[in-house]
Amino acid sequence: MNTKRLQGFASQYAIYIVLVVLIIGITAYNPAFLSINSLRDVLIQSSTRTIIALGVAFILITAGTDLSAGRIVGFTAVIAASMLQKAEYAARFFPDLPQMNYIIPIVIAIFAGLLCGLVNGIIVAKLNVPPFIATLGTMVAVYGVNSLYFDMEPNNSQPIGGLRLDFTNLGTGAIGEGKYSLPYIVLIAIFVAFVVWVIFNKTKLGKNMYAIGGNIQAAKVSGINVAKYLIYIYAIAGALYGLAGVLEAARTGGATNNYGNMYELDAIAACVVGGVSTTGGIGTVPGVVVGVLIFTIINYGLTFIGISPYWQLIIKGLIIVAAVAFDMRKYAAKK
Repeated sequence: MNTKRLQGFASQYAIYIVLVVLIIGITAYNPAFLSINSLRDVLIQSSTRTIIALGVAFILITAGTDLSAGRIVGFTAVIAASMLQKAEYAARFFPDLPQMNYIIPIVIAIFAGLLCGLVNGIIVAKLNVPPFIATLGTMVAVYGVNSLYFDMEPNNSQPIGGLRLDFTNLGTGAIGEGKYSLPYIVLIAIFVAFVVWVIFNKTKLGKNMYAIGGNIQAAKVSGINVAKYLIYIYAIAGALYGLAGVLEAARTGGATNNYGNMYELDAIAACVVGGVSTTGGIGTVPGVVVGVLIFTIINYGLTFIGISPYWQLIIKGLIIVAAVAFDMRKYAAKK
């Protein structure tokens, strides 16, 4: 293989090479990292982050950004948790709320996330506010609404606990038993990734999403209703954040108004590292998933081998900067 072909291969599969190198390096230091339990923990920790990152990918591909993702995750986690406490739990958020099928609060929480995304889409598409500013405003407002809800009587800003087992089972349960069991939360994340892949690659919405991100003016000239599709895309992203919030509450067995803080930055970083272009029009579901896995392995793997969290931050920062620099070089080369 000549040098040019080798460079082309490295360029095309750089993200996967980084993932393999990380796994090999950590395993060489401590072979126990390749145990079934460790890999299972990595997948569980990656699950909700993957769903959030897939929502953010919708926005980034349209050449936008979404700073409200983390706060929407926290808001929907609190909504779901507040309605799914055990009847005998002493500090119930709604003392007189009857025990209902757990699907109902889940749907309500996801719908709340969808509404938040819808607001983002309307602000961006109809009011022509830049996505950075629009979602920054929504981020602050959603946190305020969540905090007011969380501070309602009789809860008074106390952490919400005592969640029902049928709900927490979504985050901690699995098909089968032992180390070879398949966690429900991982299966849900895989299913969501498949659905998003279908939307990206097999639907009119996906085709128009890439067109808008590639060249919004050309998309308008070709007859695409850009405003309508942007609203759809932001609403779908909001629904994904809502689902992630529900699963995060189920996984941890509780919720506070600070859940999801800064999750949007991790999601954006995972997307960028996974090949979603900061200039829009480029991005794949496998790339996003691998980007999430890379950062999860950095957090989990380096902690596993005893590396300081401060070094982890430095490594993450260097990877993000390198990924964006690499992306911008490719964009400049195309121009």
